Amino acid sequence: MTTERPAVPEMDGGPFRVRMDLAYDGASFSGWAAQPGLRTVQGLVEDALAVLLRRPVRITVAGRTDAGVHARGQVVHFDLTAAEWHELARGRDLDPGVSLRRRLHGVINKELTMAAREAGLQRRAIDALGGAVEVLSAVPAPAGFDARFSALWRRYSYRICDLPETRDPLSRHTTLWFKAPLDTALMNEAAAGVLGVQDFLSYCKPRNGSTTIRELQEFHFRRGADGVITTHIQADAFCHNMVRSLVGGSLLVGLGERRPQWLADRLAARIRDSKSLLAPPHPLVLEEVCYPAPAELAGRAELTRAHRK
Repeated sequence: MTTERPAVPEMDGGPFRVRMDLAYDGASFSGWAAQPGLRTVQGLVEDALAVLLRRPVRITVAGRTDAGVHARGQVVHFDLTAAEWHELARGRDLDPGVSLRRRLHGVINKELTMAAREAGLQRRAIDALGGAVEVLSAVPAPAGFDARFSALWRRYSYRICDLPETRDPLSRHTTLWFKAPLDTALMNEAAAGVLGVQDFLSYCKPRNGSTTIRELQEFHFRRGADGVITTHIQADAFCHNMVRSLVGGSLLVGLGERRPQWLADRLAARIRDSKSLLAPPHPLVLEEVCYPAPAELAGRAELTRAHRK
């Protein structure tokens, strides 16, 4: 992920784009995408930006996450005028991006507390929401940057504890406590069979007008010294439910209920039915989104849009 930044926009300049990096605990949200009457990460962040900028702000995300799914490395973009950017510092000798991060922290946590009280939550539940969404950074984006279409790949992790004696109650909210021991060698054999550019219709919940063809670049399971299995999965992009479906199928293989070839056979069949297993969302974390060098951002976005069509 490049760390190069563009020049700070001139005060009298026109609209420009801001890149913002986020981390969040998805347990208290109905997913990323804004939905009427539901608490979502997008809705919360957009509402907080509207408070600071005194106008509606629409943000574009690198990868939408399902209800209950977390993120350590989510990326979004939105557009401001140069004047709005500089006004974020409120006349102080402070980087506007730093000021935006600090002020959003306050507004977001205030919004969460108010929503929790209105919902009648107990004090402990209200306190637990504090820090559920954190702005890690906000900087002027390089020319051509698009949080969604400029991305080269997204990487997720998924933690599984299949040995009762290694269960850690302190990490139970981000780890799947599985019912029986798993064979990671069989799971890795199955995972290797679905790598590459494929049509993942069997492992997706298709959206109208969207392709289900993706390049699965990395998919493996590794048991750590603590006995917990961590799944690493990386692709140019993921369809809706794709990670949880692939992990769910791998669990059936690791349990011995399916042969390793079963994942590839399902992929080739291009069907989605009751034989599929959707792994629970709470252990899934969006870890990182990778982008090309600044000079290649616009070209990457144009290419990705063409492929998605």
